[in-house]
Amino acid sequence: MLSVNTIKNTLLAAVLVAVPATAQVSGNGHPNLIVTEQDVASIAASWQSYDAYAEQLNADRANLDAFMADGIVVPMPKDAGGGYTHEQHKRNYKAIRNAGFLYQVTGDEKYLTFAKGLLLAYAKMYPSLGEHPNRKEQSPGRLFWQSLNEAVWLVYSIQGYDAIIDGLTAEEKQEIESGVFLPMAKFLSVESPETFNKIHNHGTWAVAAVGMTGYVLGNDELVEISLMGLDKTGKAGFMKQLDKLFSPDGYYTEGPYYQRYALMPFIWFAKAIETNEPERKIFEYRNNILLKAVYTTIDLSYAGYFFPINDALKDKGIDTVELVHALAIAYSITGDNTLLDIAQEQGRISLTGDGLKVAKSIGEGLTQPYSYRSILLGDGADGDQGALSIHRLGEGHNHMALVAKNTSQGMGHGHFDKLNWLLYDNGNEIVTDYGAARYLNVEAKYGGHYLAENNTWAKQTIAHNTLVVNEQSHFYGDVTTADLHHPEVLSFYSGEDYQLSSAKEANAYDGVEFVRSMLLVNVPSLEHPIVVDVLNVSADKASTFDLPLHFNGQIIDFSFKVKDNKNVMKMLGKRNGYQHLWLRNTAPVGDASERATWILDDRFYSYAFVTSTPSKKQNVLIAELGANDPNYNLRQQQVLIRRVEKAKQASFVSVLEPHGKYDGSLETTSGAYSNVKSVKHVSENGKDVVVVDLKDGSNVVVALSYNANSEQVHKVNAGEEAIEWKGFSSVVVRRK
Repeated sequence: MLSVNTIKNTLLAAVLVAVPATAQVSGNGHPNLIVTEQDVASIAASWQSYDAYAEQLNADRANLDAFMADGIVVPMPKDAGGGYTHEQHKRNYKAIRNAGFLYQVTGDEKYLTFAKGLLLAYAKMYPSLGEHPNRKEQSPGRLFWQSLNEAVWLVYSIQGYDAIIDGLTAEEKQEIESGVFLPMAKFLSVESPETFNKIHNHGTWAVAAVGMTGYVLGNDELVEISLMGLDKTGKAGFMKQLDKLFSPDGYYTEGPYYQRYALMPFIWFAKAIETNEPERKIFEYRNNILLKAVYTTIDLSYAGYFFPINDALKDKGIDTVELVHALAIAYSITGDNTLLDIAQEQGRISLTGDGLKVAKSIGEGLTQPYSYRSILLGDGADGDQGALSIHRLGEGHNHMALVAKNTSQGMGHGHFDKLNWLLYDNGNEIVTDYGAARYLNVEAKYGGHYLAENNTWAKQTIAHNTLVVNEQSHFYGDVTTADLHHPEVLSFYSGEDYQLSSAKEANAYDGVEFVRSMLLVNVPSLEHPIVVDVLNVSADKASTFDLPLHFNGQIIDFSFKVKDNKNVMKMLGKRNGYQHLWLRNTAPVGDASERATWILDDRFYSYAFVTSTPSKKQNVLIAELGANDPNYNLRQQQVLIRRVEKAKQASFVSVLEPHGKYDGSLETTSGAYSNVKSVKHVSENGKDVVVVDLKDGSNVVVALSYNANSEQVHKVNAGEEAIEWKGFSSVVVRRK
């Protein structure tokens, strides 16, 4: 591969040559990116006929008119994310795009004048800019604190320019292109090769920005380096990103939060490619990988919000603008009327030709229910680097969803939480994940950066619902090591009676291996499904094993007696996230099953558990988040930690049962006590049997062999009876 300096020297002249705007790559007129000439004609003729589209257009028009009333405001860059100048430049690029669109659709020249005025102001300012005065630690920008935001500005603004270019004089076009678009394209590409050639969402935004600029300016060089990398070998660039950043199932390796963020440059650039070079058949590439990614993004949500794994902010959901635009494009290609269900839930319409098709179909009553699936989403380019398992039972917003995170690290935005899990029920997150420690664009909170607590708490293993050994995080908190390994998926099953995911992790700690099986089980005598969790760990040396459960709700009671700490709390530990936990109570437990119950909204949840281990020292720790947090950066949360000390092996078995109903208005309560009488566990020759005895006299028998041979018969003596089954797993509900 050519060196960075060679790339810069050989491409600099080519990138900076401004090709006349009439020399298009495809020969199309303007606009020729996300909205086309044909789209404009259709929208102008019929947008008032479809309520959803008309409401969106009128709302956006009113917002833009109000924004325009303040005139052209292009401040010199000063602030980091969330600060005034940062936010003003964000508002400006959205206004440029929207003004261009409204100029095309309405013909009102005030929108042309405004968009042109903004672009001319940037063209005057941009050439004089050096590195941003409040630069981010990595990849600083000029207009913004990081080059990522620069790329976003270009992705939006080039669309606005595409819409007004035919209304500009040759001199105005020359000034805008040479003043801002070409210098910015140069800065994002040949001057930032470490980002432009990176297989990462920052690289995706950069190549999309430069490639879309190339299509509008008719600059083949910009298009080619965007598609194939700076040296044009295909070892980097958009096509390689499509190969590497998505698994064959459409799962983006950084997780749902960054999947929705990366979706916009992926889908918008692909749309621009399809418009200008349809012969590439970009939406068919790699077995329709981009369309799969749209569906997968939807499937990575519950009750409208994305699963908050890795560095995720918990307020992001399917109404995010990235998915609004992506869904419209996907619908235009597939005609899948179940996508209209999501569009209606989003409550927003993409103001594009594709969005018009969505609004038209909704208006014609074509909407069909979207079916959220129980699915295994392989991770990694070949789908063989672990997986995310999603199990669902029930319908609608209040169905139950179990998420088993058996994925790869997720690069720098990944957390150290192999074999973690989350649970959703009744429209709520029950077993929780903290997500990221960050207040995005809240300048008062460290300028909107990720907080220090993102590293000291949110990424640490104790912040998640998985095994911690000797109070150390997985891979000892080293991302480089973590990136080398992934869990081994042992089994995934989705049936009517039960659903299962099972995985093994052998690299998170030296000399330690643990296997976890999560089951979602339908029990006819119970109102709601139950979760059965079996985690086995073995270590070369005697160790302390902690298994935390972060839960959402108000504690009702425990079956065990907690030790009163006399209202004096102390930090649970000194590092690896433990320094942020206040230890409230401790309770010694034995070999019998125990229980904790809490309430959230109108439903009770009971967590029954038993631990099998040769160690005689077992405790339950009740802790709260907030220690060692002088700036109040951390949210208040609670966690139950099961601890086994001085052990080489242990089996943590638990059952989580939703039950009962509380009606505060009627002042009535029913089913407040758990239906689970006891949980028993037997391990024999590497096989596990869990017996969940219910108070009505029936029981649930879960058997695990960890052997996928469907014909092999397994047998375990459980008390006075022998349990027999075939294959990897068996779940039997035995009635009275």
